[in-house]
Amino acid sequence: MREMRVLIVGGYGTFGGRLAQLLADESRLTLIIAGRARDRAEAFCADLRRRGSTARLAALAFDRDGDIGRALDAARPAMVVDASGPFQFYAADPYRLVEACLARGIDYLDLADGSAFVAGITRFDPAAKARGVALLSGVSSFPVLTAAAVRRLARGLARLDSVTGGIAPSPYAGVGRNVIRAIASYAGQPVRLVRDGRPAFGRGLIETRRYTIAPPGRLPLRPVRFSLVDVPDLAALPVLWPELKSVWIGAGPVPEILHRALNLLARAVPLGLVRSLAPLAPLMYAAINLLHWGEHRGGMFVAVTGADAQGRTVTPSWHMIAEGDDGPLIPAMAAEAIIRRRLDGQRPAPGARAALRDLDLADYEALFARRRIVSGVRDGAADPALPLYRRLLGDAYATLPAPIQAMHDLADTLTVQGRASVERGSGFFARLIAAVIGFPPAGHDLPVRVVFTRRDGREIWQRTFAGRTFRSTQEEGRGRFERLLCERFGPFAFGIALVAEAGRLNLVVRDCSAFGLPLPRAFAPVGTAYESAADGRFRFHVEIKLRLIGLIVRYRGWLSRAA
Repeated sequence: MREMRVLIVGGYGTFGGRLAQLLADESRLTLIIAGRARDRAEAFCADLRRRGSTARLAALAFDRDGDIGRALDAARPAMVVDASGPFQFYAADPYRLVEACLARGIDYLDLADGSAFVAGITRFDPAAKARGVALLSGVSSFPVLTAAAVRRLARGLARLDSVTGGIAPSPYAGVGRNVIRAIASYAGQPVRLVRDGRPAFGRGLIETRRYTIAPPGRLPLRPVRFSLVDVPDLAALPVLWPELKSVWIGAGPVPEILHRALNLLARAVPLGLVRSLAPLAPLMYAAINLLHWGEHRGGMFVAVTGADAQGRTVTPSWHMIAEGDDGPLIPAMAAEAIIRRRLDGQRPAPGARAALRDLDLADYEALFARRRIVSGVRDGAADPALPLYRRLLGDAYATLPAPIQAMHDLADTLTVQGRASVERGSGFFARLIAAVIGFPPAGHDLPVRVVFTRRDGREIWQRTFAGRTFRSTQEEGRGRFERLLCERFGPFAFGIALVAEAGRLNLVVRDCSAFGLPLPRAFAPVGTAYESAADGRFRFHVEIKLRLIGLIVRYRGWLSRAA
């Protein structure tokens, strides 16, 4: 198409604004930013122009409870996107906008997160097909991205038994008032889902699970607490896969102390202490948007359980992490993808439906590649006979240079040798810690010998620098160290992320403990540690610092298999 007019209802709001931001680089589009306050729509358009928008922009006063037919006739859009909500609170006639679009032959999308609203749009399916119009509901991460991930994970499975998913927004993402109103409306209330193969009820924001989002070879999120949310997936996924025995979807807002406070408030509803948390929505909105700390990163996961062609139970999972301000854009990316596809001549098939089949994971991955968003699949069935690093890195292991792979393809015992330089911290506490662990003294071009021994799934690393020996054990992390390499030096344990990028393997300390007790993360070692390859040799660089003490030790050099 040479050009297309798209009307975004709620276009200056949280999700509508993000969709407009995503589409602002498309010169074939005219974006009509619509909402009750025309001045706010005009201010939003002016801001997009200042940012260099190449899409044409127009502001429109639009009251969904007013004469929407007249507004649509004036705007003349080819497609309408309803990004306003909350869809759980629409009035007695919740589909007025849908009906108005249908009557005028205008394609319609919405970012609805209410399961009842999304399911209800199918009543218009016969009329939409007859009119040649696409009416798509729930065009957001839930359920479109979830369904796309499940389809990818279900490839080659003979049976699909359960789906578990969750979204963990960055604490700095900014949550809209309408989202908070929706969450408050079902917090503590019965939520329809499928459990043990039968229709059942859970309790919104009361049921919790913990999960670690970790795309292979990437820096994972810290373990996240997820709480059950009422989203379209709970009803929509069993329609696509009738054999499903269980579907559970959660949200993992952080900081966790606020999340736990929401869980506690939600429990007051079934206890009869309050009828609903809806009156507390303004307080919840203020707390979540004003009190935030931690990493500016977010993510999402989808995990399935099923059986392969041989009848064996398998548990593959899809993981996605977004950095900084790119994460909040993801809920609007489904609508972005459908609009861009229509511009390229791929109009959605006529009919009224939840948009479960309209996008595949490849559509999302093309959009992810333009931003700081990474994703990947873990097969969930890593052979325990595989070497430790292969199990932890999954598909990312194959991206490592051959010398690094050769060093970690440990079958039983491997002895290597080489040369290294060692620097030591000069302070009293730095020298004391180095002495306790057994780090080598400072020196240049020292002989190094390392013996790797594999035993019961663990690896023992014995390092000897110029006659001075220290050792550690490495194993797959559990609990706080889930998806991490756990390395132990005596009573100290460190959870280390294995990050494969730019031809090297970075080792990033994410957590630590002493004598089995968690230590504050401020006590965790910092510094640069990585493995690389040069001149056909395995090379290492290890720097250990403490925030309050400074350098403890730094050693670097090369290793090769002993003759």
